[in-house]
Amino acid sequence: MHTSRSITCLTLLFCGLAVALAPFEASAQAIQQPVINNPVINNPVGPAPMFGPGAFGGGFGGASMADFDELMNLIASTVQPETWEEVGGPGTMAPFATGVYIDPDGTLQKTVTNATDKELAGLRRAVMLRSKGKDVNRSSPLRKISLSRLEKQLEQRAAVGKGPTVEMGLLAGLRRIEYVFVCPETRDLIIAGPAGPWRLDEETRFVSTDTNEPVVRLDDLVVVLRQMTTGQDTTFGCLIVPTQEGLARVKAFAEESAQTPLKRGTRNAWVEQLREKLGKQNLEVYGIDPRTRVASVMLEADYHMKLIGMGLEPGVLGVKSYLDLAREDPTSNASLTVLRWWFTLNYDSITATEQHDAFALRGQGAQVLSENEMLEADGKRVHTGQSDTLNREFAASFTRHFDELCQRYPVYAELRNICDLALVGALIRREALADAAQWPMRFFNDPDRCPVRLGPMPQKVDSVINDCSTGRGQFIVGVSGGVRVDPTYLLRTNAIRPDRHNKLSEIRTKIKVPSGKDTRWWWD
Repeated sequence: MHTSRSITCLTLLFCGLAVALAPFEASAQAIQQPVINNPVINNPVGPAPMFGPGAFGGGFGGASMADFDELMNLIASTVQPETWEEVGGPGTMAPFATGVYIDPDGTLQKTVTNATDKELAGLRRAVMLRSKGKDVNRSSPLRKISLSRLEKQLEQRAAVGKGPTVEMGLLAGLRRIEYVFVCPETRDLIIAGPAGPWRLDEETRFVSTDTNEPVVRLDDLVVVLRQMTTGQDTTFGCLIVPTQEGLARVKAFAEESAQTPLKRGTRNAWVEQLREKLGKQNLEVYGIDPRTRVASVMLEADYHMKLIGMGLEPGVLGVKSYLDLAREDPTSNASLTVLRWWFTLNYDSITATEQHDAFALRGQGAQVLSENEMLEADGKRVHTGQSDTLNREFAASFTRHFDELCQRYPVYAELRNICDLALVGALIRREALADAAQWPMRFFNDPDRCPVRLGPMPQKVDSVINDCSTGRGQFIVGVSGGVRVDPTYLLRTNAIRPDRHNKLSEIRTKIKVPSGKDTRWWWD
């Protein structure tokens, strides 16, 4: 018995993981700090992550990422102590990763841990006990962090061979940046927002105990500030794109195979052939070092968004995959097309006091935009600048429900934090806020004295393919896109609104900077 090819809807996702036909589960399995490679408690996909002292160039002393040696010692003494390399076992740890890692071939892989709930619960309790009683673990609706004071203390620690403390690495539990304040009289440049105690969640990410949102990270702060304040071009981002040769092979194969009906039971083999024709996609990171954690977060958020769009990972209520939208729309016509989805910034406003010594950031941080591309016979993608109805609907629904998606998938909240940092960095540059605070930023902007930890170079990712059937013909849909962080357009003169009701001015007057011998870099 034969099955007509005309009732097939096939979707190719031009970004993804080596586990091509399985739903992506990094959000439920992601490892944050540190990377755990212990065959007894976890089962990484592919070779072990290539992180460790030798990969970071700058070494541990003075690195801008927090020194998690204490935490790693805690893990080794809490989770199956007899299995770590210090006592002759196979397990190793190194600090760095998001929900993905790069294997020795440069291919993006997801990180998986099989640590038991009991082991993770014990680890979380131990982390909590280590920090119990510290003021930094008190919830605060508006925690203030002086970047100039933080930098000074980091520089002092680096001078004696010490890295940042865990509190520094997690920016005192800050989970969103809502305000920027300048205090020239005390030479402080301050960021502020809600903060409080943090914990290790089931994914071993550091998240707020109040809201489960990931906390803002020091290493991301340094990377983004350095890019926004010292580079000629402040734009940065990432791309996950198919090769032109692979697209040409897919187009030719699809057109040829469409002439012959599929036999029952041969669809999986046919999909596998399409995957082989397409091959791996290229990973590109621009504007920042692709080996940084910022790059890893952007890549993870980008391909995970596309997996939701292709129906390989569930969204949230109100966000349907492109496949579901196509299946439900009786007017959609089958075609061979390439969809483009990408993240950009999304803020409602920036408000400033009359003196421009206080700024308020308002907005959800990120949005998804869309475009339809044409695919020529040689595999070249042609931008159209247009987006069809279903394509726009997926992007719009993802944007409308971005906050809910951040709750379900922490990687989007981490991307939002990076967007906040970029806007702050651009604001510092646009308004010359560092000069106003008499803060030269010499340590943060010196990669030799303030190195960031680096992982391997990401290069490629395997294809993900999904398929479904409709009654309106064959759909072969490719998805490309990326993340583009470009806050400069938000900082035009008319983009910064005045504080008409003096609410921001009132908040500014309540900023009580520690004085005298009090050298605290954060306070409530």
